[in-house]
Amino acid sequence: MKEYLKRAVIQEFKNKIIPNKVLILLGARRVGKTELIKNYLKDIPSESYLQLNGEDINDISLIKERSVNNYKRLLSGLDLLVIDEAQNIPEIGLILKLIVDSIDGIKVIATGSSMFDLSNKLGEPLVGRKNTIYLFPLAQMEFSSNENYKQTVENLEERLLFGGYPELIQYDNWDEKKDYLFEIINSYLLKDILVFEGIKHADKIYDLLRLIAYQIGKEVSVQELANQLQLSKNTVANYLDLLSKVFIIFKIEGFSRNLRKEIVKSSRWYFYDNGIRNAIINNFNRLDLRNDVGDLWENYLAYERVKKQNYQKIKTNNYFWRTYDQQELDWLEEKGDNLEGFEFKWNENKKVKIPLAFSKAYPEANFSVISKNNYLDFII
Repeated sequence: MKEYLKRAVIQEFKNKIIPNKVLILLGARRVGKTELIKNYLKDIPSESYLQLNGEDINDISLIKERSVNNYKRLLSGLDLLVIDEAQNIPEIGLILKLIVDSIDGIKVIATGSSMFDLSNKLGEPLVGRKNTIYLFPLAQMEFSSNENYKQTVENLEERLLFGGYPELIQYDNWDEKKDYLFEIINSYLLKDILVFEGIKHADKIYDLLRLIAYQIGKEVSVQELANQLQLSKNTVANYLDLLSKVFIIFKIEGFSRNLRKEIVKSSRWYFYDNGIRNAIINNFNRLDLRNDVGDLWENYLAYERVKKQNYQKIKTNNYFWRTYDQQELDWLEEKGDNLEGFEFKWNENKKVKIPLAFSKAYPEANFSVISKNNYLDFII
């Protein structure tokens, strides 16, 4: 097993483990939540904490009786309660509320891979009693703590093809990496969604993800997707919402302040990880054999930027910008009144200028081209 990479959230994670508060660690399955906690617990005496798993029926039975006496017995002499995959435990929000309200000094960590379950079951009961941290597949800023610039350059192709799931580090062989990603999408990716009430069309969700995978960086019409999948528009919108809540894809909307010809009604969708995107379409060909390198580059920069914003607490609104006459910017960030536009270019030979309509409408905005020469400044 290769060395464990220190996660960017670790300091914030430690700071937010507070008496009589719940720290919720959210992220897709297999992004390293359990490993992060294991690493944290190894420095703590084992007799001072209790670790439970929401997928273990014996563990669930220990806490399902919602009474102060039960929790006092269970947590007697302990400082910390850790619950992995907490979204599987019925009424988990009410359980944790009673624990932090009635056991003086207890600290609680709960992990979950499914935001819709956790937020529904935790939101209301834990108002004012929780902190939330998001964990993503490994970010370049995390890889960079363990490699020099030459290695980063050499590893770029691999990152564009296989993404950043932590367990991939174990495999040197690209075929093993592929097998691992196929295993993820077959066994874990949609696990939370498929047990979610009322999901009848697992195959349709995969078909939807394939359609999104081929439309990286393009506006996506929900009606068009619905037509192609022979589903209702509402069902597709619901599936997209669920896929974003389990951290598989995320949405960027069109930006407009003052131009009638700006496109605002459609959205663009990105995957949180290129490896998942490539596994969905079953294409791990090397970059020189692909016709979608621009899409991989754009998707990579989008999700690495989102990780950076999240981990470094950069508060910004992300958009794309396009007019009906095809002038466009790949990425636009709004911080207060400040606007910054970015164009993502894999092929650096072509000179790129700021779109005229954009510079006229927003003369104060900054503009940068993000290429292989300067992308690390954008994502680290």
